[in-house]
Parts: sequence; C-alpha cells; structure tokens
Amino acid sequence: MSAEQHAVNGTDASGRTAPAWRDASLPPAERAAALIAELTLEEKIAQLYGVWVGASAEGGDVAPNQHEMSGDVDLDDLLPKGLGQLTRPFGTAPVDPGLGALSLARTQRRIVADSRLGIPALAHEECLAGFAAWGATAYPVPLSWAATFDPDLIERMSRRIGEDLRSVGVHQGLAPVLDVVRDARWGRVEETMGEDPYLVGTVGAAYVRGLEAAGVVATLKHFVGYSASKAGRNLAPVSVGPRELADVLLPPFEMVLREGRPRSVMNAYTDLDGVPTAADAALLTDLLRDVWGFTGTVVADYFAVAFLHTLHGTAGSLGDAAAAALEAGIDVELPTVHAFGAPLVEAIADGRLDEAVLDRALRRVLAQKAELGLLDADWDATPPALRALGDLADDLDAVRGTIDLDPPANRALAAEIAERAIVLLHNDGTLPLDGGTAPSRIAVIGPTAADRFAVLGCYAFPTHVGVHHPESGDGIELPTLLESIRAEFPGAEVVHVPGTGIDDGDTSGFDAAVAEASAADVVVLALGDRAGLFGRGTSGEGCDAESLALPGAQAALLEAVLDVGTPTVVTLLAGRPYTLGTAPDRSAAILEAFFAGEEGTRALAGILSGRVAPSGRLPVSVPASAGVHPSTYLASTLARANGVSSIDPTARYPFGHGLTYTSFEWSDWSGDESEITTDGTASVRLRVRNTGERDGVEVVQLYLHDPVASVVRPVQRLIGFARVKLAAGEAADVRFAVPADLASFTGRDGTRVVEPGELVLNAGRSSGDLVFEHRVVVTGPVRVVDHTRRLHPEVRVDAVPGAALGGLAVAAAS
Repeated sequence: MSAEQHAVNGTDASGRTAPAWRDASLPPAERAAALIAELTLEEKIAQLYGVWVGASAEGGDVAPNQHEMSGDVDLDDLLPKGLGQLTRPFGTAPVDPGLGALSLARTQRRIVADSRLGIPALAHEECLAGFAAWGATAYPVPLSWAATFDPDLIERMSRRIGEDLRSVGVHQGLAPVLDVVRDARWGRVEETMGEDPYLVGTVGAAYVRGLEAAGVVATLKHFVGYSASKAGRNLAPVSVGPRELADVLLPPFEMVLREGRPRSVMNAYTDLDGVPTAADAALLTDLLRDVWGFTGTVVADYFAVAFLHTLHGTAGSLGDAAAAALEAGIDVELPTVHAFGAPLVEAIADGRLDEAVLDRALRRVLAQKAELGLLDADWDATPPALRALGDLADDLDAVRGTIDLDPPANRALAAEIAERAIVLLHNDGTLPLDGGTAPSRIAVIGPTAADRFAVLGCYAFPTHVGVHHPESGDGIELPTLLESIRAEFPGAEVVHVPGTGIDDGDTSGFDAAVAEASAADVVVLALGDRAGLFGRGTSGEGCDAESLALPGAQAALLEAVLDVGTPTVVTLLAGRPYTLGTAPDRSAAILEAFFAGEEGTRALAGILSGRVAPSGRLPVSVPASAGVHPSTYLASTLARANGVSSIDPTARYPFGHGLTYTSFEWSDWSGDESEITTDGTASVRLRVRNTGERDGVEVVQLYLHDPVASVVRPVQRLIGFARVKLAAGEAADVRFAVPADLASFTGRDGTRVVEPGELVLNAGRSSGDLVFEHRVVVTGPVRVVDHTRRLHPEVRVDAVPGAALGGLAVAAAS
C-alpha cells in the first residue's frame, strides 16, 4: 500500500489509526506540533524549501538571478526527505491546463509515495495580473486596477483568479504587490497600484479578500521599501527615513493585513539603510508579528536568502545566510533548495542556529498545510477540475483540452476592468467618434498599434514565459489595437503605418506616417511600451528608465504627426506614465491605458467610438518634464514649485485626474462640525449631478491638508473616495464621516499621533482640482494611536429624492 493510500484510508503502514497530525478535527497548531515531533532534522528542513522543476540554472528566463540556483535538482535524492513547496508548475513553460493539472497531481503523488510520512507539497504560482499560465486570462495590470477606483470590481477579479488556481491544484498566489511608487522610472511601476498609500491599501485589500475567499493563500509583496530604490533601479539600495517608511511605505501592508487577512508575506530584495529586509527581525518579527499580529508564513523572494551572501555581503556563507534569514523571520526559501539545503544542515550541526528557530518556522508552514487540507487523512491529489472525469482523470488523452482558464465570463470581467481603467487625460471635443462625426478615413500610426503584446505586463504568461516558446502560440486571443479599431469602425477606411519601433530609435518611417496623417480625417497615434524582463523590454522587472521621455524615437514621431494638423488622438499603451511633449496643447485627445489586458484594445476602441464611456482616474501623476523624478503628488510645500529653483516638478496631469464624456455639477457642500476632539469625527457632504446628456461616472476624492504640524507633512493626502455612477440628469448626495485617526502621522519621537490644530478637508476631482474645502479645529491633548486605529472614513452615497440612482461603487467603509 502506498503512502498516499495510507493517508486516504486514515491508517499508517501497519494499519493502525492515523496519527494526530492527520486528524482534521484538531486545531492546525496542534497538528503541526504533532508532526514536528515525528520529523528528523533533514525532514524538517525539507518542509522549508521549494523545488523549481523545469527551470534552468543557466538562464534568467522567468525569474531574476535564475543562475543563482544550485543546479539541476535530483528529485530521487530529495523526495525521501519530503518537500515543502513546488515552484510554478504552470508558469515555467507552456502546458495545456488539463495536462498541467494531471502532471501536478502525479508529482504530488510521487512526493507522498517517496517520502517517509507522505506530506504533500504546497504549490505556488504567480498571479499578478491573472494566473500566469498558458491559456489563462490576462487581466489588466495592477496599475489599471487602481485606475478603476473600484475595489469591489478588483475583488471579483481576484476571486475568479483564485478559483482558477485552485481548480488545477495550486494553493498559493504570489500577489498582490503593495509597493508605493516613489520613482516612476522604476521598471516595476506597472506591477504597483500607484503612488498613494491609501489607494494601494484599499485596492490591495480587495484583491486579497477575493483570492483568500477562493481558498488560495495570498502573498503580500514586497515587504518593504523595494519601490523606493535609488535612481529607480531594480534591486538598488533604499535610504528612506523612518517617517517615510512608517507613513508611506508601510501603511498599505498594515491596511491589507487587517482588512484582507492574507496568509503569507514575501520580503523585499532591498536593504533599508544597510539592513537587508531578508535578515531584518525588526521588520519580519517585531513589527509584522509582534505588533501587527500576523500568524501566517513569510516566504523569501526568489533567491533572497542566498543574496545575503552573494549580493548584500552580510553573511559569510550560505549557511550563515540561512541562519540569518530564519532568525529574522523568513520561513520558506524560494524558489528552490539552496541555502536551506546542506548549508542549513551544517549551520545547525555546528551550532550557528538553534534548532528551535527552525521549529518556529516549521510550525507556521505545517499549520498552513493543515489549514489547506494537505495533512488530512482523506487528502486527494486529483485537483477539482479533473475530479469530474472520474476514472479518466489520470488519462493524458482524456484530460487534454478539458480545462478552460479563459472562459467567456473571465474575458467579460477583463473587459469590464479595462473599460473602467482607461483614463481620458485630454479631450477637445473630438471624442467620441460616434454619430455624425464618425470619420471615413482613420490613420492608425505608431509602434504599439499592431503589437498584440502591447496590452500585457511583464508577468502575463505570453510576455513572461511565452516569448521563449513561440512554437506554442499565445494561448489566448490578443487582438491588436489596429484590429479592434477596424472592428469598431467597419464603415471607415483604416490605414496603418508604425512610423518607428518602440525603442529602436528608427525614424525612417516618419515620412510615411506624416503622409498617412495628412490624408486622414483623424489619427489614432498608438505609443507606449514593450513589457519584458531584465532589460528585454521598456517596462517590467529590471527594465528601468533613465528618464520619463517616451522610449526610442516615439517623442519625435509624436511631434511630427502633431505638426500635420489632423485631429490626433494620442493613445498610450504603457506600463508607466511618460511626458507627452506638446500633445496636451496640440492633440485632439489623450488616452492612457496602463497595460489593459487581453480585452484592452477592444476597450480602447469602444472609448474612441463612444460605445464605452471613460471613467478611469490616474493612480500615478503624468509628468510635465521627463527629468523631474523622483516626484510624487505626496509632496510638502518645499517639494513643490517655488521661486528658488529653476526646476518645476508640477505634474502635467495630477494624481486622480480623469475626464468623462459627460459633465458633473458639484454643489451643496457642507460640514457638520467646525470643531472636534482628537478622537472625534468630522462629517462633510456634497451633491453631485450629471448635467450632461450621457451616463457617466464621477469619482469624488477626499483629501486632507494639515496646515501646521510638528513634522513636515504632504500638502494633500488622499483619505477616501467614492465612485458614483449617474445616468444623465441624475444626482446623488455623497457623505464622508472622517475620524480624526485619519489625520495621524509619525511624530518626532517615532510614535503615531493625532495632534490638535486646524485640519482642512478638501473634496476634489483630482489632487490638483480641489473643488470644496471645510476647515475643522481639532482640540484636546495629543493622542497616541496604533495599528488598531481607524483607516477609512465612512462613505455613504444616496440618491437625491425624486431621482433614481444609476448605480454606485463605494470605496470603503469603516
């Protein structure tokens, strides 16, 4: 009888009753303790590392520093000891989902059969913008999630992602990214949810709720500071002060841990002021666990444990690196066995690490496996998507093609997110191109117009892995913008010339572009990025930019086309914001689409025609100058334009900006209180009416200004928002009840405080378009608050009597 059969039958090899750690009625912690007592040292360590089957130690195709792997893994040697994790069984090479699910099931059966105690591995995958597997839905990137200002929509998406992961046997997803953008030159901006901690935390918590509700372990990353790297360079040092860390970089993690309840956290690669986060007990244990109460697992970002030795130089050997990481609070080494292999065995043997520290990590790992059902006596290796096949679930021919990871419901949701995420930055009235204004000849110009990958970020499977396997195809339908425009405007003649490449600097196509622009009724100029990894793209991990000028010769192409004088709609398919030259003054319209996913080009075409009404808002500022970064709207007075510097950092389009195809009137602004205590609440309200002829969405944003504080504060800071959908003529009253906790900040002594004094609440259409203000005097003593403070205003949206409300989405409530 195999070890798996023992587990299923609830007996051991001698037919005795299954041990306590197999008993699903016991608490996970008790089961973990019972199992630890039966493990040898090498079996314990085996539960704390993963194995990356199929990845090459010679290249960097699908992960940074892939060459840091210790070489080919001999499973025959490893599996008798057991195995903690399986790394990316679907995300390493193209595989039919049905065959991938069967292969994973067979691997799990082998792990159970070949190990003494028959403990299955936990399988993890990337899911940054959808399940990173061949044939799986490629949703818009996180920067687009944030642009929707619609957390409920993102929660729906992540629930579907989680269901897809679980259906094929995956237990953990390495998302979301909670890094706050501090320098838009950083290549991983596309992976973030923007430059505002409140927006990042609110949308991030929604993503985690969806993933965890589907039974998948969500993994917060990268904890913490990664996005604040010097000069926007990937893996560069970080030298933020303790206040920037506490008030900008940490709050999204704090918010998501409370409101999303994720079960895993991943460390950042970086060092903070000389201390690598992978060996920082103050972060990984003192703050994360002892203060915030996190009880899940901390997994190492790929190769981060070994980096303590090879990159940071704070560990003299791999054994020292393993000991330092475990002491600090890292529980699992990913992606494959390296420092946690023989070097860790030696470190314990010679006394460099107390085995009790190892057991601490092991308790967390095994308790999580118990929560996931992996220690249950009736655990079944066959994933849910294959169980319906019965006896055929183990037949290659029978399972091939049976699992659809991109069904119509997924694509419809991807389309809905894309439509809500695209931001209309500028419009002189040319858009939408519907009715009698529909053009008869459209020139589609630019390097992203006919690029099917122009809507994908670097962690979408086709760009992340598929580019190395062109013979396998994309796995999903990816219409180009050119194809979508032709489908959207069947009565128009649509011509195309690229003009230039994305980053090749070639100007030989300018003459053809200018000629087609001159002959057209309207030009759609498609510019932007190519997502890639480690220098193979203009956006993505390891694809950092020296400036925020458009890549290659695109800026010159933009000016050449604008010089023609034909109404030109500039369309950005990009992973970061770029400076736009004279387009804000000379173009007919500008659309910003941050890698809007597999349905992104159809959404863009729909906005062009008017079939879709734009409603996105900027989660990052669009710069006026290419060389002013690092820059952020979260700026103090000293960081803004002034008369003592020749550099003006004012954004061309500020955080929160976005136009619609209708008009909204704001009125009846009022505040209930002019004075509150440091533990009180101030309420403000306004009325929003759609005064145009089309349905539309207004995003009411609430900002806080603290005129005088004991430390320097940003002039404006987002503290709440409401996404309100109104039909033409409809109106709604929007109310915010703001607890004084939202005015808290880190004081001079390092504690978080609410100070007495004047506060200003501003309602705005963006951080640069504040419509109303209400001043409140806060009285009483300085009040110290902690991680249990209130994080949101109460938000209420009510239809005005006599008018039906078309629909609404409220960001958050306390």
